[in-house]
Parts: sequence; structure tokens; C-alpha cells
Amino acid sequence: MMEKDAKIYVAGHRGMVGSAIVRELQRQGYNNIITRTHKELELCRQEAVEQFFAAEKPEYVFLAAAKVGGIVANAEALADFMYDNMLLEMNVIHSAWKNGCKKLEFLGSSCIYPRLAPQPMPESCLLTSELEKTNEAYALAKISGLKYCEFLNRQYGTDYISVMPTNLYGPNDNYHPTHSHVLPALIRRFYEAKEAGAASVTCWGDGTPLREFLYVDDLANLCVFLMNNYSGNETVNAGTGKELTIKALTELVAKVVGYEGEILWDTSKPNGTPRKLLDVSKAKKLGWQYKTELEEGIRLTYKDFLENPVKAER
Repeated sequence: MMEKDAKIYVAGHRGMVGSAIVRELQRQGYNNIITRTHKELELCRQEAVEQFFAAEKPEYVFLAAAKVGGIVANAEALADFMYDNMLLEMNVIHSAWKNGCKKLEFLGSSCIYPRLAPQPMPESCLLTSELEKTNEAYALAKISGLKYCEFLNRQYGTDYISVMPTNLYGPNDNYHPTHSHVLPALIRRFYEAKEAGAASVTCWGDGTPLREFLYVDDLANLCVFLMNNYSGNETVNAGTGKELTIKALTELVAKVVGYEGEILWDTSKPNGTPRKLLDVSKAKKLGWQYKTELEEGIRLTYKDFLENPVKAER
């Protein structure tokens, strides 16, 4: 168990996941959280990371920093996604180990699993067949981070764990029109269509793919839970175990935003993976369960979007 006054470093504290982990740690009474902005500490620079760890010596590390994006961003910047993510995670994990960090938790993504993995996807299906091509670069980087944690455990007896979340959403998300994930992108699209009085909104694909969504504060709760209750080389899936079609998701977002126009589908655009549901039985067996249902979560996220200065950016 982490002591309440233990020195905890949250990497990526300004992002959606990192900020949720900081909120959850504070909620549970952890009062010695250290953070660095991107300007203060460039995680892709090995020397800077080594100096930071040598000076601060954090006892626990939540590695939530990453270069992320949706289908468009991933497809356009394959090399950047691989390079930046490989560098930052290797730098942080290696420096944590070098400086005697008690425990580190690495955050990945469900895109690490094969494109045609069994559904729902168990942790054990990792590396059993080929990856989805649209986010292969990101997936390879995340698999490398997960495996590096595992190999440190095996070679040096560390206690480094990893957690693989499904699609996340919530406060501090990225609402960029082309570089965001599906749920925040839909919130923005329907908000703008409603404001403009648009008769219709066109969405990518045909709406048939099935997706699972986890509210980011629930993930943060699981992250702290695992840090205190789990050790092992295999990763732990983070999700709800429930799925819905993109079409149903789209209709739900339109309902929450209050957009009453028509929803059209551009079937010339890619769907991505047909189905992505995580097997969450492992987290359940450990004693953890998600709390926030999707419609409530979307309402909370929309409230955040309306209060978010990013929404005016183009």
C-alpha cells in the first residue's frame, strides 16, 4: 500500500488521464504528489529525465504521459507516434528503476491487442496475431513499455505493473476537430451543429462498429486501486465490459447535447476495428468495478466541454 505521505510522481498530469489520477489521489488523501509540465520537463530527453529522478527520487510513479490521437492523427504521424512514445516511456521507466522507485504503473491502451482478437479481449491475447494497421505505431510503443516493465520485474525483481484502458472520455479531453477521439469529436460536432442550426451532421463510416467507453475518473480510481492491490507481469484491462454501436453512441451524444437534426453516415470513410470489447473479469476478481454509466459520463463531459476554453480553437 502507498503511504499517504509517500512521494508520488504523476507523469502527464495535464492530460485527461493524468489529471484524473491526481484528482483521485487527492480525494483519497495522498498529499505529496509531484508533477512537471512539458515545459519544465521534456520526457523525450533522456538526460533531463535522469536528472529529475536523481533529484526528486519519487517512491511511486504513474506513467500517464503519452502522445495520443484519433484515427486521422495516428495514420498521418506514424513515425512521430512511435518515436515520442517509445522515448518517453523508456526514459521514465528506466530512470524510475535506476533511482529505486518502489512501484511504477504504466498506462497503455486497448489498441495493443490484435485486430482480430477474441471478443471480449483477455489480457492473455497480447501478441497472438497482427495489430490494427491504423494505430500500429502507437500500439507497438505501448507494448514495448508494458514488456519493459515485465522484463525489469523478471530481471531485477521490481514491482512494475501496467493497466490497459478501453476508450476513455471525461474532463480535460481533447476536443480538436480532427485530432481527437470519437466521443469528444462527436460532442464538438453536435455542439457546433446545434449552434449553427445545421440540418444534418455527417459521421464517418456506417455506425456499425462496437465500442466500449470508460469514464476517466473511474479509470483513475482503478489505477490507484491497482497500485495498492496488484502485482504481476500481466497487464490488467480497464473497462466496463459493456459495448454499444458507434451509431447508438452518436445518437446518445446528440441527445445529451440537444442536437435535433439528422445524422448521416459517410460510408467511404474507415470504420476502424469492427469490435473492441475488453474482458474485465480480472479487475472484477481483484475487487474493482466501474461506477459511471455512459449517459451520465457524457453529461459530465459535455459540461466540461462547455467550460473548456479549447472549444473555441480551430
